[in-house]
Amino acid sequence: MACPSPSQLQKFQEDGFLVLEGFLSADECAAMQQRIGELVAAMDVPAHCRIEFSTRKDEQLGTKGQGDKDYFLSSGDKIRFFFEKGVFDKKGNFLVPPEKSVNKIGHALHAYDPVFRSVTYSPKVQALAKSLGFQMPVVVQSMYIFKQPHFGGEVTPHQDSTFLHTEPLGRLLGIWIALEDATLENGCLWFIPGSHTGGVSRRLVRTPAGSKADVSFLGSEPVRDASLFVPTPVRRGDLVLIHGEVVHKSEQNLSNRSRHAYTFHLMESLGTVWSPENWLQPTAELPFPPLYT
Repeated sequence: MACPSPSQLQKFQEDGFLVLEGFLSADECAAMQQRIGELVAAMDVPAHCRIEFSTRKDEQLGTKGQGDKDYFLSSGDKIRFFFEKGVFDKKGNFLVPPEKSVNKIGHALHAYDPVFRSVTYSPKVQALAKSLGFQMPVVVQSMYIFKQPHFGGEVTPHQDSTFLHTEPLGRLLGIWIALEDATLENGCLWFIPGSHTGGVSRRLVRTPAGSKADVSFLGSEPVRDASLFVPTPVRRGDLVLIHGEVVHKSEQNLSNRSRHAYTFHLMESLGTVWSPENWLQPTAELPFPPLYT
């Protein structure tokens, strides 16, 4: 079902997240997985750019080489590869098969890859955005997330608007599509229902030129009662709507099955200011493209 019913829309407004079952067919999921396999097989990442991706605060702000940071901070208009922890030796050589090492690919698959572009701008997605009241939505970023078997990293509790801040708030929407079943065992999403109404507790901002670190956090993530989180397992092809301010997380994948997903973020551009302090900025090469074609 491509568009939510009135009762589902109300549930989304109350909870800050919503599962739409069977949004993509098995064939559509398979086409994206096949394409990502081709991209991974062809990837050529210089050793100094082999970044281990983490959502932990102490590791996010770690200052490794300048090449590392630039590789991430300038990835908004490129297709780049980010890796799991512990998959490289000290010289940047792979300790596991390269295709098992990738944490995610971001952040412009929607703009530059024909397979992902066709899904992102599909009539189904456009109809979904219209049903949610978007008037002039733009796509700000996209990611393919692998959640590798046995060591796919945890994603600590966070709000997407921490990283992708808008003024006013409430203009950011995550679209998260399961390309494989997401289960309790392999690291499905967990949400705190209703947590999207209390503002944003911290922000990741670019620091002034010349600072030791290129980004820093304003505010801090409060300690949240684990019992507030509700697990949200979904099947292949299901789509999850994620409000920009809803608190969510996923656990480490200790199972023997991966948990592939394609996710992208929409912003209502009408009457909205994209924070100039966000790490991700539109560029001359890639202004945020409009969803409605």
